[in-house]
Amino acid sequence: MERLLLTLGIVAFFLLCLWGMWMGWRRKARSQSARIAPFPEIPADSGEFQLESTGVYVGTTTAGNWQDRIVTRGAGPRSGAVWRLHPDGVAVERGGLPDFWIPRASITGIRRDSRLAGKVTGTDVLLVITWQLGDVALDTGFRGDDLDDYPLWINELSDHDIKGGAQ
Repeated sequence: MERLLLTLGIVAFFLLCLWGMWMGWRRKARSQSARIAPFPEIPADSGEFQLESTGVYVGTTTAGNWQDRIVTRGAGPRSGAVWRLHPDGVAVERGGLPDFWIPRASITGIRRDSRLAGKVTGTDVLLVITWQLGDVALDTGFRGDDLDDYPLWINELSDHDIKGGAQ
């Protein structure tokens, strides 16, 4: 009988922890939705893409704060993704989750990094685009299947193409 009560107590504690994490995620999403505008949708007339990479969408954070994950409006979860560079921006297509658009005019930097949105790697295997959404600067990260694509992305979105310069 004591073992059953102990097991039920542990299960109840575990469920309470899960409930607390879920409530915290929801509260964070509500507070972010008040200060962060909705991510732009991919325009129907975006034109032909110039560059395409497949991999994993790691997440979006406030710029310079690699642990402050943006969770509002479906931007939080990691997912398989395809990034496509178009003349006017980057289409971030996430299978089963909301896709979004990073306008080229809002991009202020691009870099390789080793950490973003709670993911830490040993080497710079993440491609991070810093961009402006309204009054908020964001970092959006991608872990590509082919790391040889990164120099192409960095060259295409380097400081001669963007207003703020590469980081």
